[in-house]
Parts: sequence; structure tokens; C-alpha cells
Amino acid sequence: MDELTAEQIAQNYSAMGDSVALINDVIAGNAMADDDAADRQDCVDRNTQHLELMVAKGYWTDESMTATNAAIVAGNGYTAS
Repeated sequence: MDELTAEQIAQNYSAMGDSVALINDVIAGNAMADDDAADRQDCVDRNTQHLELMVAKGYWTDESMTATNAAIVAGNGYTAS
């Protein structure tokens, strides 16, 4: 794999923030409230898996993963009802 530029790393980190926000919003009932439980669960599961893959990348330097790790824990514990 080619090395990523600082701009690409920043874009990836920003995309992770979008996933964090979506997971938190779905769990809080602020997003996808009109969707059925299966769709909400699928959304949270996909975004949680994305974050798990991204956190494992070896190119991070001093980016904070606190919110990301919290969203992973919350996403893994979420069961749509």
C-alpha cells in the first residue's frame, strides 16, 4: 500500500468523525428515528465495523481516538428496538 499523505490521513480522520456522530445520533434517537430497527442496527453495525478497521491502521500519529473508541463500545453494545 502506498503511504498516505497528511491530507489523506486528515480526510480519513474526518470520515471517522462522521461515523462517530452517526453512531451516537442513531443510538440517541436523533437520526434514522423513522427507519425500522433492522435498518438502524445495520447502520450502527456498519459504521462500528468501519471504525474498528480504521483505528487499527498504522498511520495515525497524535490523533485522539477517545471519541472513536467510545463510539465503538457504544455501537457494539447497541441493539435496535
